[in-house]
Amino acid sequence: MEKNNYANLEKKIAIKFKDPALIRRAFIHRSFMNEAKEENIRHNERLEFLGDAVLELVVTKHLFEKYPDQDEGKMTSYRSALVKGKHLAEIARELNLGVYLHLSKGEEKSGGREKSALLANVTEALIGAIYLDHSYEVAENFIETFILVKIEDIVEQGLHIDAKSQFQEICQEKEEHTPYYELISAEGPDHDKVFVVGAYINGELIAEGNGSSKQKAEDEAAQNALKAKKWHI
Repeated sequence: MEKNNYANLEKKIAIKFKDPALIRRAFIHRSFMNEAKEENIRHNERLEFLGDAVLELVVTKHLFEKYPDQDEGKMTSYRSALVKGKHLAEIARELNLGVYLHLSKGEEKSGGREKSALLANVTEALIGAIYLDHSYEVAENFIETFILVKIEDIVEQGLHIDAKSQFQEICQEKEEHTPYYELISAEGPDHDKVFVVGAYINGELIAEGNGSSKQKAEDEAAQNALKAKKWHI
């Protein structure tokens, strides 16, 4: 396990941390706190909070400059696609961030290192750590190199299109019914709950989606429903 040696990650992202404790904290999940034997250990949620804000600002600034003639509605959809959990989890997998996580034994057994919501959160925590350890400019460069580089693919593949709106529009046209969503289950502790939501048309379950919030679960359910119905534009 590489979780106590971040040299490979630092080499991959071309950032050497001045404070080793800071990069380690970026990978400490809240569940690990109950089993940690060391004192003064802190989990990564505050770093995640900071990283989320830095990410949003960097992405917004980049889109503002890259698309000078685009309206704010379209840029908002681009930004949402770039910062959404699914995309950030993909970045985490590319960087193999899961291997560095400090988890409780229970979270480890439940496959925590591969959970998209957890991986998305650690990506934001790493951004927050980079910002604190270096500067806004270094964090901006990291975001541009690993996250904003995907913008062309997102636009080309239409990944910025709101899945729920698209599903509803096509459903009303083809089925003459408005789709709706129902909560199927909600499991896990309050700080790490996973919601499973079903997308329905006229009483028929079309697809399911899961996420760290009902909204995210509904979004994924809509995406999966579009795939199931083969309604992608």
